Amino acid sequence: MTTFVDRVELHVAAGNGGHGCASVHREKFKPLGGPDGGNGGRGGDVTLVVDQSVTTLLDYHHHPHRKATNGQPGAGDNRSGKDGQDLVLPVPDGTVVYDKDGNVLADMVGHGTTYVAGEGGRGGLGNAALASARRKAPGFALLGEPGKGGDIVLELKTVADVALVGYPSAGKSSLISVLSAAKPKIADYPFTTLVPNLGVVTAGSTVYTIADVPGLIPGASQGRGLGLEFLRHVERCSVLVHVLDTATLESDRDPLTDLDVIEEELAQYGGLGDRPRVVVLNKIDIPDGQELADMIRPDLEARGYRVFEVSAVAHLGLKELSFALAEVVSKARAAKPKEESTRVVIRPRAVDDEGFTITEEDGVYRVRGEKPERWVRQTDFSNDEAVGYLADRLSRLGVEEKLMKAGARAGDAVAIGPEENAVVFDWEPTVMAGAEMLGRRGEDHRLDAPRPAATRRRDREAQRDDPQREYDEFNPF
Repeated sequence: MTTFVDRVELHVAAGNGGHGCASVHREKFKPLGGPDGGNGGRGGDVTLVVDQSVTTLLDYHHHPHRKATNGQPGAGDNRSGKDGQDLVLPVPDGTVVYDKDGNVLADMVGHGTTYVAGEGGRGGLGNAALASARRKAPGFALLGEPGKGGDIVLELKTVADVALVGYPSAGKSSLISVLSAAKPKIADYPFTTLVPNLGVVTAGSTVYTIADVPGLIPGASQGRGLGLEFLRHVERCSVLVHVLDTATLESDRDPLTDLDVIEEELAQYGGLGDRPRVVVLNKIDIPDGQELADMIRPDLEARGYRVFEVSAVAHLGLKELSFALAEVVSKARAAKPKEESTRVVIRPRAVDDEGFTITEEDGVYRVRGEKPERWVRQTDFSNDEAVGYLADRLSRLGVEEKLMKAGARAGDAVAIGPEENAVVFDWEPTVMAGAEMLGRRGEDHRLDAPRPAATRRRDREAQRDDPQREYDEFNPF
């Protein structure tokens, strides 16, 4: 059973933001000391990070559901909730991230490269943060936003300098085992190699990596055999080495035909035409193999290939091959453009961008935009004051004015958000968003209402008998 997995579907979910707290400060002789509700904590992110010590996606194959922790809700006395802990998922170098529709989200190459697969939700503001000169004591708080997530596909494409390509049983695994310290499975039957094998080769001052990938057969570019697994891992390699079997026991095969078949599959897969090629004639330790190598070498050189005759079993021609590959790899590295430092791309919002759009769909006016949709998610619809606050925000943003221009009338259905989870309500055109109806929205009228005479008298008597009051009067500092 193989322990190598190079393609998995991962279900990620970021943490939800904690809810804000609606609280009023209370202490002796100050029953209404003002709002002191704290903010909710931020939900944790789900982040993918390239880790050189990770070589497979096997762990995510067995455990595909990953979720970050939620933020904690706020509390009274201005105590903010704890932020959720970020979830960091290590992935191999060369991992490509796709969405469920097959669109590329990130191409992760290089140690330490990160990608936020799920962004944690914002914490809701407490009523202390919502207080203002006109809203002295809000009786509500904002809800925390849900964390983002969904299904993503991780696909590993091996990052190596040299890729050994060829028919099954051409000797690729034997060759990588003698060129490097890699120990792949070697046997005398086809498709011995089921997963890519990586090895490190040192030739003089040049150190490069070499990959042995599953064998290729006709039709591999359409998924026949292990072709797609083969081609996926060849895609990132800088140099391609054709390993040709000069001692094949199959009567209908010969090295030149094998080379043509492989090149045809590479061309159909696409994107590999610019890679330098080297041809290795393997198994020259067998008399028939050496004889066939001598016959076809002039034809290969006439095609423009650099040809090397080797024997992985007898260790013939390996030194020349390793140094020649080091030379080709060095040239390929020098030809690559230098990586630029990280650039920050700033995309300012257009001058005429209102931050939302309104469209009519079957008699329903749909409002879409980052701010309106976020405000809806933060609103506690069981609290009338919170709903009024949402109406005020939408009015200030210009939603009501634009609804009027779009032809909306009283009683028309208005939906905020996408179709699958929109908030729908019957619109009542009030430009002031009901401010006249609710008076000074968000204020606690108990702070300004006169207290009964008996209550005031009881408080004065209690203050007279309070020893702390006497201490404070004689010790002002």
